[in-house]
Amino acid sequence: MTNVQDITSAMTSSEKRAISSLAGIYALRMLGLFMILPVLSLFAEQLDGATPALIGLAMSIYGLPQVVLQIPFGLMSDKFGRKKLIVIGLILFFAGSVVAALSTNIYGVLIGRALQGAGAISAVIMALVADLTQEVHRTKAMATIGVSIGISFGAGIVAGPIIAATFGGVHGVFWTTAVLTLLAIAAIIFVVPNPQKTKLHRDAEFVPADAMAALKNPELLRLDYGIFILHLILMAIFVVVPSLMRHAGLVAGTEWQVYLPVFVISMALIVPFIILAEKKRQMKKVFLGAIAALLIAAVGFALFHDNLMVLITFLSVFFCGFNLLEATLPSLVSKTAPADLKGTAMGAYSSSQFLGLFCGGLVGGWFNGQFGVTAVFLVCAVLALSWLALSFTMKEPRYVANLLISLEAMSEGDAHLFADAILNVTGVEEVTLRHEDAVLYLKVDNQLLDKEQLQTLMNEHIHAYQGIV
Repeated sequence: MTNVQDITSAMTSSEKRAISSLAGIYALRMLGLFMILPVLSLFAEQLDGATPALIGLAMSIYGLPQVVLQIPFGLMSDKFGRKKLIVIGLILFFAGSVVAALSTNIYGVLIGRALQGAGAISAVIMALVADLTQEVHRTKAMATIGVSIGISFGAGIVAGPIIAATFGGVHGVFWTTAVLTLLAIAAIIFVVPNPQKTKLHRDAEFVPADAMAALKNPELLRLDYGIFILHLILMAIFVVVPSLMRHAGLVAGTEWQVYLPVFVISMALIVPFIILAEKKRQMKKVFLGAIAALLIAAVGFALFHDNLMVLITFLSVFFCGFNLLEATLPSLVSKTAPADLKGTAMGAYSSSQFLGLFCGGLVGGWFNGQFGVTAVFLVCAVLALSWLALSFTMKEPRYVANLLISLEAMSEGDAHLFADAILNVTGVEEVTLRHEDAVLYLKVDNQLLDKEQLQTLMNEHIHAYQGIV
């Protein structure tokens, strides 16, 4: 008889190795992308054929192939294997890094950055995480990936200027990225465990048949628009702010002395607001406040971009809003999406994010070239204002988490009876039965959930319990 999964059980050593290694691979890849942000616009001016519009495009073009290829990569991994597709994606990313590192003109950098973007492995990594972890530990696994992205973002914007100053400019950053990619390839081959089986995970993967259901949800579309605007503004600002700080007196090679304290302080400042949003259940107020911070930063940049200390001050305001929104938006998607559509909703969300990055470079580069930096910031302010106005009408989110229960070896009739019984557990707010997947998807209020009652019910009615997502 199969043991019933205990929802308080500890991770196995194999799960810990899988999560830590995949989080490291994700972080290495994202580190290579983030290191470019604070330096490419500074050094691209020295490349043959560079114009403001092409510099902006070079910064953001990697987002376009991500939009186009991310979902196909994930779907192909179901057929051809997760690790194979991840290795192929990393090889493309490595090739793009080398092409960009060897380029002496802006067009070579454009080709290299596009190749980097073609290594669209984000969805595949998430699917492999799901293959290698029990559902009871899925939340921890995905949270670890999220933390690794946040750390790589902070490390990237600090390390990029240091590496550029030490190793001869942006080409040194691309060579460093290539080396990091080789380390990631070695890790996926030799460190990441092989999954015992590969299957569809609706909580972690994009399902084309469910796409319309996710895209028809107005609250999810509102969040997709938000992540699009957030990353458009991020990229547009990094197209022009590094040069502005240099022109305002920041010494070349010392940019890290600005980015490090700004990032660390902003991360410390947002912690109370995250607690207020999640624990005190004031998510909408915190969310609106974070968008307002973006608007304030954009207006401040537009009005006072000639003074270095003022630039640094508004950069700090921007990062407070940005980091807070980066933390709360995925949580809102998870709370809003039906439990069995979470993977599909996150796929659309991620595509919107990369599309925003791509458009941000276009907006920043073109407006800078045509009308100057003030126009870039005014466009960002208008977009932030549109997001703020749209978000005022958002519904107060449900403070629920996703829960998954395996229904293997259970007949459809028994599964329906079990689903009805689960609805009577304190703290369970919604139940969706997917018998074809042998899974029961739940939305639960973790502050109210009676775990003892749930565990007792599982012990009585199911042979294999597989946990919380």
